[in-house]
Amino acid sequence: MTERAGFEDAVVAVLTATVPGDVLSYGDVAAEAGYPGAARAVGNILSRVGGLPWWRVVTASGRLIPHDPDEHARRLAAEGVTCRNGRVVVDR
Repeated sequence: MTERAGFEDAVVAVLTATVPGDVLSYGDVAAEAGYPGAARAVGNILSRVGGLPWWRVVTASGRLIPHDPDEHARRLAAEGVTCRNGRVVVDR
């Protein structure tokens, strides 16, 4: 298995283990997959591999995807996650 395939498999495993209401940053996914610092590569995988729960992944600051934040927010809201002004709202 190549390093790239191992990374992709690890990211897919992290994402498929999420449940409705989970929200992770790209960096969280990379770290949980065992590749801290590979946040940008997580985004690459999400853009290439279909069927992954992409809407559960946001930037480190909670920002939604810029090309369709309304769809991103709609999918998160369906799972009980609150979004406002293009970001996930974190209750503290």
